[in-house]
Amino acid sequence: MERKMSWTVADAVDYKGFPADKSKTGGWVPAALILGIEIVERLSTMGIAVNLVTYLGGTMHLPSSTSANIVSDFMGTSFLLCLLGGFLADSFLGRYKTIAIFSTVQMLGTGTLALATKLPQLRPPACHPHQPCQEANGFQMGILYLALYLIALGTGGLKSSVSGFGTDQFDDKDEKEKAQMAYFFNRFFFFISIGTLTAVTVLVYIQDEVGRSLGYGICSIAMVVAIVIFLSGTTRYRYKKSSGSPIVHIFQVIVGAVRKRNLDLPYDVGMLYETTPEDSRIHHTDQFLCLDKAAIVAEGDFEENINGGSSSSPNPWKLSPVTRVEEVKMMARLLPIWATTIIFWTTYAQMITYSVIQATTMDRSMGSFKIPAGSLTVFFVAAILITLALYDRLVMPLWKKWKGTPGFTNLQRIALGLVLSTVGMAVSALIERKRLGAAKSEGRHNSTLTMSVFYLIPQFFLVGSGEAFMYTGQLDFFLTQSPKSMKTMSTGLFLTTLSLGFFVSSFLVSVIKKVTSASHGGQDWLADNINYGRLDLFYGLLAVLGVVNFVVYLICSIWFKPRKNKSAVEMETVMNGNGEEKC
Repeated sequence: MERKMSWTVADAVDYKGFPADKSKTGGWVPAALILGIEIVERLSTMGIAVNLVTYLGGTMHLPSSTSANIVSDFMGTSFLLCLLGGFLADSFLGRYKTIAIFSTVQMLGTGTLALATKLPQLRPPACHPHQPCQEANGFQMGILYLALYLIALGTGGLKSSVSGFGTDQFDDKDEKEKAQMAYFFNRFFFFISIGTLTAVTVLVYIQDEVGRSLGYGICSIAMVVAIVIFLSGTTRYRYKKSSGSPIVHIFQVIVGAVRKRNLDLPYDVGMLYETTPEDSRIHHTDQFLCLDKAAIVAEGDFEENINGGSSSSPNPWKLSPVTRVEEVKMMARLLPIWATTIIFWTTYAQMITYSVIQATTMDRSMGSFKIPAGSLTVFFVAAILITLALYDRLVMPLWKKWKGTPGFTNLQRIALGLVLSTVGMAVSALIERKRLGAAKSEGRHNSTLTMSVFYLIPQFFLVGSGEAFMYTGQLDFFLTQSPKSMKTMSTGLFLTTLSLGFFVSSFLVSVIKKVTSASHGGQDWLADNINYGRLDLFYGLLAVLGVVNFVVYLICSIWFKPRKNKSAVEMETVMNGNGEEKC
């Protein structure tokens, strides 16, 4: 019997609902089948995002600020919907069904986008000399929005579940499989970066030189293939039962604490309600004591049974065990760090909006080949891959010899990301000032300047290197410093920083246009033709905001004390492995 049990995974079942047999389920091959979905998702989302601003301006004839905001809102919504996807996966569907459903939704979205860019009646007529260009009408924009937000919905559902379902294929109680799990995480970010690299080179080139409908059609077909491959592994996957949505658990603690806000805490914390097994408990802390009131036992906290007596089961909306309260406290401690990382993604948003618009005005020739403006983001992806490689092969070994630790801590990596992005914006401002000087001398009305587009490389490299540290540092921080039962929630919390970063970008663009147009005689910093604007001042503003945000971040990181409880240490062992590349 013991031998038989050793070949099953305690907390996982197979597709029939029986205990998962290690010899027949899980492992690297099923995880790789899942990884294929994420690679295609990244190919589709980034292939669309980095080149969408040129389509909105060049084909749909929208102002540059409007185009930038549409892209920012599209990306922001994609990441915000990760919370919805995570909630559905945890509460109703499970990760397998969530991936299957939302990958189909994204495939429908890319198919609709291919159709919208193919049919002439779904875009305005081409511009004619000496006549104002006609902007896309409401119906044309409606179809475009339908396609984009189907893609956003699909992306949100996929990102919330793919990495989690991948790790479900490994048993962290088995040393061999724990090592395989580390390998999976270490290569996850690398492979999706390869997907991004393909998107910003091959896919963008096809969109610009062959046809956008073909480019988007390739995304749709690739997702169909990925779905078939994913479904082919159904009998080999391990499925873990959900313990319910952590969002619901958080609200239960908050509601319980609010209901008992007038009660006094007991002098002895041992009198607070606790039923969690000893080996899974989180010890009481003195922070956020107001939440402890949810663990005070009061009259009416236990459900009444049909005979009129009290049952042993408490009403979770009135009474929560100390461990659950402490889990909510752990999540609350993450919020200051969470808030101070949003500005990085606001900076990131400029790399796929205004930096691409800058590229459209510059000389993009390489001999007889003309680089598509959207493909300039290849330097951004290259910076990520180079930074990760150097960090993994050079910095980590040297740091271990010097400090005795395998690389920078997650908070140090986040700090590096913030510094690099701030420097990137300062450099962007200087380069844009040089570009505006060229526009003034050559004629602001010129559509293409003689200034080489390669002047933009430094800003792409600085912000790209910043993302390599920020993304891995954030994910490591949120996974290792959150409760074990709330890993999906913590991943969603991390992804909301990306979402809010894009929304803050849209907000800033709208405010800057309104404020600067009133003070500069109608010509704002973010003019429709950026040769007449002051994009350098906008970049400079972001650099100043970055400096202020970094100071606040330092204060928050000093206040935050990493919690080295059992589950966090275990997660660090699993997540860090031999490298820092994860997603």
